[in-house]
Amino acid sequence: MVSSNDGVSGIADASGVRDEDRFDVEAVRAWLAGEGTELTGEIDVRQFGGGASNLTYSLRDGVHDLILRRPPTGQKAKGAHDMGREYRIQDGLAGTFPLVPEMVALCQDESVIGSEFYVMKRVDGIIPRRDFPDGVSLEEAKTRALCTNALDVLIDLHRIDVDSTPLASMNKGTGYVERQISGWSKRFRDAHTEDFGDYETVMAWLAEHQPEDAAAA
Repeated sequence: MVSSNDGVSGIADASGVRDEDRFDVEAVRAWLAGEGTELTGEIDVRQFGGGASNLTYSLRDGVHDLILRRPPTGQKAKGAHDMGREYRIQDGLAGTFPLVPEMVALCQDESVIGSEFYVMKRVDGIIPRRDFPDGVSLEEAKTRALCTNALDVLIDLHRIDVDSTPLASMNKGTGYVERQISGWSKRFRDAHTEDFGDYETVMAWLAEHQPEDAAAA
């Protein structure tokens, strides 16, 4: 059985699945079973409203508390919404960065639900947004601590020696700056319309004044 519309989810920011974002939950159940994770009984499916890049869902069966990530529907830029990249980066940080969620499995067979997706275990906690949940308020000292803690976590993340993790295999080598400038210039040209300046002078200047690559992090 599947529940995806009614009732209270018990997870902040998660609610019923939008009609245009539905997927075959039973197909996901069967695929997960083949990957060694069996969801039993009724599956409560919820969708998180925040975030516009990829779609995020909660899957719970009373035993498992999982998160499913998939790309949005419609035409997508090549290389964007890469579920395999999201999965491999987080999986590659396991054992090195304690705050990364535990990955469950990656599905690159688009016949299962119409796109690639991956499943991970949910990390329980409050997601800071513009409006905090009822009953949560921060005075100045706690607000400062929240912000400095976030900065400390980013510092710890960037101190990781990439070459000592599986992420080293994702390194494309030198030329990062050139790839960014040429890639974004191409996207701009591909999306250019007559009512907008061509900015060829700006793109040429950027191409001619590229800084040297810095270390990967």
